[in-house]
Amino acid sequence: MLTCVIRYHIDPTKRAQFAAYSRNWGQAIPRCGAELIGYFAPHEGSSTLAYGIYNVASLADYEAYRARLAADPIGRENYEFAQREKFLLREDRTFLKLVSTPDDTDGAA
Repeated sequence: MLTCVIRYHIDPTKRAQFAAYSRNWGQAIPRCGAELIGYFAPHEGSSTLAYGIYNVASLADYEAYRARLAADPIGRENYEFAQREKFLLREDRTFLKLVSTPDDTDGAA
């Protein structure tokens, strides 16, 4: 299992647009095959950093998921919404693999 963490730099004056964008992904992402953990907007500290986090089984599954997301009506509309409203200033994806858990006592996760 891989966890995709998307770090967004958002326009702090357009937080409502980011929230709407996030809610739309809340519908489309699970339907297209990824396990959505959630979208997180700034609350305290930085007013420009936000995150989207979801799990996929593998990079091959990620590629298939992205193709389904691009063809999904809500997915297409959400991409267009972001382009039109220009609230996303930057977007970076990182794929992480879980190597420990809170109860991991032998380090063999």
